[in-house]
Formats: sequence, C-alpha cells, structure tokens
Amino acid sequence: MLYLWNLSVNEWANGFYSAAVQAGAENWTAMLFGSSDAGNAITVDKTPAALWVMDVSVRLFGLNSWSVLVPQALEGVAAVALLYAAVRRAAGPSAALLAGAVFALTPVAALMFRFNNPDSLLVLALVAAAYCVQRACERDANRWWMIAAGVAVGVGFLAKMMQAFLVLPALGIAYLVAAAVPLRTRLIRSAAAVAAMVVSGGWYLLLVELWPASSRPYIGGSQDDSIVELALGYNGIGRLTGEETGGLGNMNFDVGWGRLFGTSMGTYSAWLIPAAVICLAAGVIITRRAPRTDPARAGLIIWGGWLVVTAVVFSYANGILHQYYTVALAPAIGGSIGIGAVLLWRNRSDVRSAVAMAGTVLVTAVLAAVLLARRHDWLPWLGTAVAVAGVAAAVLLLVVSRLPRRVASGVAALAVLACLAAPTAYALATVATPHSGAIPSVGPARAHGSFGGPGGPGGGFLDIPKPGPGLTALLSDGADGFRWTAAVVGSSNAAGYQLAADAPVMAVGGFNGTDPAPTLAEFQRDVADGRIHYFLRAHSMFGMPVGRGTTGSREAADIGEWVEAHYTPMTVDGVVLYDLTEVPNHS
Repeated sequence: MLYLWNLSVNEWANGFYSAAVQAGAENWTAMLFGSSDAGNAITVDKTPAALWVMDVSVRLFGLNSWSVLVPQALEGVAAVALLYAAVRRAAGPSAALLAGAVFALTPVAALMFRFNNPDSLLVLALVAAAYCVQRACERDANRWWMIAAGVAVGVGFLAKMMQAFLVLPALGIAYLVAAAVPLRTRLIRSAAAVAAMVVSGGWYLLLVELWPASSRPYIGGSQDDSIVELALGYNGIGRLTGEETGGLGNMNFDVGWGRLFGTSMGTYSAWLIPAAVICLAAGVIITRRAPRTDPARAGLIIWGGWLVVTAVVFSYANGILHQYYTVALAPAIGGSIGIGAVLLWRNRSDVRSAVAMAGTVLVTAVLAAVLLARRHDWLPWLGTAVAVAGVAAAVLLLVVSRLPRRVASGVAALAVLACLAAPTAYALATVATPHSGAIPSVGPARAHGSFGGPGGPGGGFLDIPKPGPGLTALLSDGADGFRWTAAVVGSSNAAGYQLAADAPVMAVGGFNGTDPAPTLAEFQRDVADGRIHYFLRAHSMFGMPVGRGTTGSREAADIGEWVEAHYTPMTVDGVVLYDLTEVPNHS
C-alpha cells in the first residue's frame, strides 16, 4: 500500500526514462538498446535492464503513469520480501520482521520504489543475491545457490553497471567464512559464481560492442560510442575519481565521513545508520564463539559488509553521486538491525547488551530530532515526541531483564516505535508529495522550483519541458513523415516534447548535451535528407547552457549555432523553434 498508494501523483516521474520506455514500447531496436527515442538516435546513459521491465509493462497495459511506475513498486515489495526471507533464515521471524520494516520505511526506499530510476531493480537484484548467498551457506545447500547469486549480481550490473559490485566483498567473505562445505568446495563455487556474474552481465556488453554501430543508436554517456567505456568510465571509475568525461565537472563539496548525515543526504537514509552499526558490532561480539557456520554471523557479514563498503564508497566518492543513490544502503541497514537487535534482546540479561540497546535507541532518537529540525516548519512536535519516547525507552532498556515479560515486551515496542517514528513519518510525507525530475527528494513538499518540484514549460536538467497545446499540436501534426519530429539539445528536454507529442524527438548530445552524437556533419545530413522537422532551442541547467559542460564534446553547441545562423526562428507557446524543412539562409 505504501508503494502503490496514489502512485500516479508522480506523473512521468523521471521523464528521461519514461521517454525511453515510450520508445522501447514502440520499437524493438529502441527496447534492446535503451534508446531515448524510437528513431534510435542515442541511448540513455545506463544499461537498459530496468527499462526492459517497464517496456514489457507498457506493451501489456499501454503508456501511462501507472504502467511505467508499478514495476518499481512491485520490485520494492519483492525486495522487502527477500530481505525478510534471508534474515529469517539467519535469525528467525522477529529479526526478519524488524529488518523488513526498517527497509520498507526508510524514506529513500519510499521514494525510489515509487519512481522509475534503475535503482529499484538494482536493489532487488542485490537483495536477491544476498538471499542466495545466505542459502548457499547452509548445510547441504545446493551448488546452484552461488551460481544464482552471481546471476543476480549480473542483473544488477545490467540495471546500474558497476554500482552492483559494491556488495561483492560482503557476499564473497560471508560464503568463504561461513559456508558449511570444505574450503576447496567454497573456492570452486565462488569461482562459479563469478563466472555466472560475468556471463549474466557481460553478454549484453559483448552484444552491443559486436553490433554494427551504423544499425544501432549511439551509446549515450560515452565519448567513443562504446558501452565498455560507459561501464568503466562515466558509470564506473569516474564515479569514484570525479573524472567523468562528458559530465558537468565535480560538483561534490561534502566528501567525507559526514556526507551521509549532512544537509544534502541526511534525511534520505541516515536515520538508522548509527543503530545499524551498533547492532552490527554487538552481533559480531555476541557470535564470536559461535561455530564457523553460524547463520546469524553469516547474515551479519552479508548485511554489515554491504553497509560498510557502500557507506564508505558513497562518503568518499568524488564523482556524480545523487542523494537517492542511498537507497542501496536501506536493505543493509535493515538486515544489520534485524539480526543484531534480536541477538541483543536474547542476551538482555547481560548488562552489556542492555547498555548497547539503550545506547542504540538514545542515539537514534537524538539523530532523529536533529534531522527533523532541518524542516522546522513541518510537524515541529515530532522531534520532541521522538526524543521523549527515546529517552524513556533507553532508561527502561537498562533494567528490562528485571521487568515482567509482558512489560518487557511493551518496552521493546516503545523502543521500536521511538526509532521508527521519524523515518516512517518522513516516508509517509514522501509518498504524499509529487516527485518528478532527474533528482527526486524525500520528505514533505518543498518550495516551488526546488529539486523534484513541478516543471514549467521550459524544463531542463531537473525536469522535463511541458509544452503548451499549440506546440504539442505542431510537433504531432505530420510527425509520421519524419524520422524525428524535432531535435533539441539534452535528453531531458527531448523527453518532455516526445512524451507530449507522442513522436520521436532527437536528444542532441545525450543527457548532458556533451556526447558527440550526432556530429554537426551528421546532423546536417539528416536535415538535408528530410529526417528532422524542427529544432527547438534548449533550456539551460544549473545556469549552464546545455551542451557546454566542462568536459566532453561541443558538437551539440555547434549544431545549435549552425541552426540559429541558417534558419528563421519562430516562437510557439513561449518556445523558440526552427523549421528545418525551410530553405536555409546562407547569408
């Protein structure tokens, strides 16, 4: 209900991907390559696995907001179910319920499982991989569980490329440490899992590299029309170093351990990170003398390792890193808390466990009050209520082993309530607020024009244009006579016009307008052959003219200058456009 309720309030959500889904539902080549338009000029800047799921939905149910967004909601439900199943095998149903609740109610999860970015499929694939590894560690486990884990990570790669690999250290260590088979078997099955991952993720890269470039769209996000370059550079090492050719330059100024708790990212997933770390450390200590194959410790290695590696990378990455990426932390936070908290509760007669539980709740309540204070205009009483409940629960947890069983259960419920109240409220506010654009945000509605806010007729980097009826009619009329009814610099700009006109619009220069596709000569040839009807003047992003980023190609800028020099502008619904079927002015 949380993920499906009033889902269409987000309309096209990220129009950049919705336009690609529209194209893929109409054209099989566009679907295979993840093209931004049915004319197959250029692809999105990701591998298209997440688009394939939406393409199938749209082919079955038609193009609308629900058919585009429901797949992500169902992926979220499946991810929560798989986390529950994995943690239950590690520590029982109570731990599983707590883990699932923490995951499902993390604000960034409520945001992204109602949105059409590839993160939802990525998270589902990685949780599936973790579940398979947990199963593979069990006694008499079938060898296929590790192969299935490798396939799941490969699917994650096809959703969002190298980010999927951040879980590999945790999964590999957990299996090598805890699997109930001899070391030689563990090594062989681990190698088989790696092979399965390479095959399940690499087949697509091989397909694209071998496919003739003349009969497929340009690979968006690359400078050399190479998906390998895209995977290793723009969506790979470049995200760590900040050296992303074709990007907008390093825009991160908060690199360091405090980034996840800062004003930019804090409200997305930080609410329970300290609790997860405490529960993880406590769980490791409690299980230190357990047998090597102890399932609870295996689960702690899986989810705790996932949490630590991903948190460190996100904290210190110098490249493009949006706040909503932190949805990848949510399952690990839930798994670590679920297993660790139940282990602490089972050992509550030990004063060290009681102190750890009290400290967990107290730190979580204080952090919640701090994060809530950043939106002092929204539910100002909630921070105080959480702080009071947290302090009361922390005090009672110190003596919980001396309380009657029924009273102790009430204390546990109060502790959980104190820890989950703030993120749950923020998740509900997220669900109740429309979100669109390239960078959606969590929490209650913000001022008009902020990230994720409503778009206007212009649009740009953060949202798609919403053309008026006159321009929409102009782009639609006679569109069948052209391969592209229009061209415009930047994929988000193109997406708005394409969705409105239901006709292909060429995204000159790709997402940032800095890809060398098409070149000026190629564009001039398309115009001469009558393939493009109109050219629309692009709108800027972050105050920077589209197509003039700090790195990458200037072909898009050159195309815009050539059109402006040779064709007569006209204005329709406030948008400047040029009719490329007219005789060009050679003066």
